[in-house]
Formats: sequence, structure tokens, C-alpha cells
Amino acid sequence: MYSPSTPFLTVTATLLAGSALSFKTGLEDGLICNVCVGTHPGCGETGFDYRWYWGKMCPRYNDKCVKLIERKGADVMVTRDCLSNLEAFRTDIPADKYEGCRPASKDVKLGQHVYNKIEELDVYRNHYDNTTFCFCDFDHWCNGAPSSFCGIWCLVAFAIFLVQLY
Repeated sequence: MYSPSTPFLTVTATLLAGSALSFKTGLEDGLICNVCVGTHPGCGETGFDYRWYWGKMCPRYNDKCVKLIERKGADVMVTRDCLSNLEAFRTDIPADKYEGCRPASKDVKLGQHVYNKIEELDVYRNHYDNTTFCFCDFDHWCNGAPSSFCGIWCLVAFAIFLVQLY
């Protein structure tokens, strides 16, 4: 017969095993990229919160991380993902995919034979004034935002405080 604590132990073991398997060390075979959309909290242009988005392994061998920045006036939409995931539905990816930021290419065949009266569908992809693709592939999690100064130094200061406390 099962003891009353058996379901608790099973759930605890499952949660620990799941969190251990989802932890990324950076020693994996592929490139790890941040994956999020600007409508999610903590996924802004400069205010990226790595605690919410742990990163995903890119599916292709020689993949790149992409930060897609789309601007219309003061509104900014940021999308972070692997290049192989964006290539499936984006036709305005620049031909030069080397490290750095480039403006989107113009697709002249996009929406060529479409006569649509509904403006919200954006079949011509002209809603945003400025679209920029930023590519990187030399570091894991390279499509994040600039790191804050306090991040590691606050952790070190807290550790020193705890050592001196005890």
C-alpha cells in the first residue's frame, strides 16, 4: 500500500527532474537563443529580462540568433528568435546575415495580385516605418539586451555580505 507521502514524493521528483533537464549550460551542440515577442512582459528593446526567457536550442546546425526590431513612430515591437524559425514566414530578411544589424529588404512580389480592402490584414507589410534585423551567432543568448551593471555585481556584493554575516 502507498503511504500518504508517496504522491508528494513523486510530484517533487518529477519537478526536480524537469527543471534539471530544462537548465541550459551553454555546452550543448547547437546555438541557444532568446525567444520572445515584444508583447510579452520583460521582452522590450532594451529591457530584456533573462529570468523569464531561458532560451531555446536552435534547430539548424549553423543557425543564427535574430533580434527583429519594428518601429512605427514611438511604438516598438521586438521579436527574438532563431533565424531558421523566422525564415518560414518572413520574406524581408536581408541577404547579408553576418554579425550586426541591417534594414529589412524590400519584397517587390509581396501582395502583388491582392486587392484587399481590409487595412488591418497588412498584406503588403508596410505597417511599420522601420524594420531592422540584428544577427549574431558567436555567443549563446546573444540576441538579448545590453546587460545591466548591477546584475553580477549585486550578486557578488550580496554573497560577500552573507559571508561576513556568518
